[in-house]
Amino acid sequence: MSATVTTDRPSVAKSAIGRLIDVQTAIDFVGRRMIGLIISAVLIVATVISLWAQGLNLGIDFEGGVSWDIPVVSFTVDDAEQVLADNGLGDADARIQVRESESGQIIKVQVGSQPEEVGLQLREAFAEAADVEVDTVSVNLVSSSWGDEITGKAIRALVIFVLLVAIFISIRFEWRMAVAAIIAMLHDVLISVGIYSIFQFVVTPPTVIAFLTILGYSLYDTIVVFDRVKENEARFAARKPPYDDIINVSMNQVLMRSLTTSFSSIVPVISLLLIGAGILGQATLAEFALALLIGMITGVYSSIFVAAPLLGVFKQSDKSWGGRNIPRAVGEPLRDMVMGGDIGSRKTRQEAVAAKKGSGGDDDAVTVPAGPATVSEAQAALKHQPRPRKKKRR
Repeated sequence: MSATVTTDRPSVAKSAIGRLIDVQTAIDFVGRRMIGLIISAVLIVATVISLWAQGLNLGIDFEGGVSWDIPVVSFTVDDAEQVLADNGLGDADARIQVRESESGQIIKVQVGSQPEEVGLQLREAFAEAADVEVDTVSVNLVSSSWGDEITGKAIRALVIFVLLVAIFISIRFEWRMAVAAIIAMLHDVLISVGIYSIFQFVVTPPTVIAFLTILGYSLYDTIVVFDRVKENEARFAARKPPYDDIINVSMNQVLMRSLTTSFSSIVPVISLLLIGAGILGQATLAEFALALLIGMITGVYSSIFVAAPLLGVFKQSDKSWGGRNIPRAVGEPLRDMVMGGDIGSRKTRQEAVAAKKGSGGDDDAVTVPAGPATVSEAQAALKHQPRPRKKKRR
């Protein structure tokens, strides 16, 4: 009878950074999933409370109003506030920003809905205060119906996107993965909206575009994880590990890739905020980049702490992975699976569980040996003392 033995595995890096880079980590993501789910639950509750208590800080494009663009010569933000006060709008919820335009620097003043004559009256007042021609001060009246139209189109785009994603993932992978991915996407959008509500960031059309972009980014990161999960399902199916092992192995194998991809995507967005908005004064870039940055961070988080743990929960109802009640691998046995696919001895694990129960310990996560590490050790384990030969009868 032949015995299956394992070959020498590469030496494990001594530092945590080295193990991360060389895909040698053995992090028990399943054992820590409650931490992630609790954090998500707290953020969602905070989002709901904030939306109920103070709502979103909608910009002029959604609520309607009047805006003026005044060229900056000797005009300042304080001058703009004084003009509003002199015309009876000192108590109005005004937004005053310094922006860059093709013709140079301008001050943009926005207030709530006002009659058309008020817009024309303040246009002349701003021109006089800024010592410029009236024609150089632009005035824009926005109806709230336009914001309602944008909101309606965004909701329709969200519904269509979710349906297409559900169909694609169900065909490419399975329906459980589709449900987990959609929940992770909605989780990202909801928390992003909650952050905007809690800190009262202004919601503008670029913000809505960024929110829709978040969906694609969140989906990409989740698909990377699920693709590796599907590969490991086929890889370990005949060896019968618990599904928790599949999740842990897959997450450790793609962890470095997920962090690298996220870092390379987040750095340009931070550049937009620091250079485009901070140095060049492009407020539109800031509105888009801020929402995108929040969504990217939540997308990385959800793919690790929401999508994969939910998939593990859903898989408990899958009969093809049922009945595998041995404990999940942690420590060195998990590292063996991540690096070389060795799942250790089921008998050894079961004996470890029995010993742990007998000592009153917790059998949920038992560290057990992964079996002989080299061919020579395996051969040595098979050697035994020869039995004495029987004497033949004459």
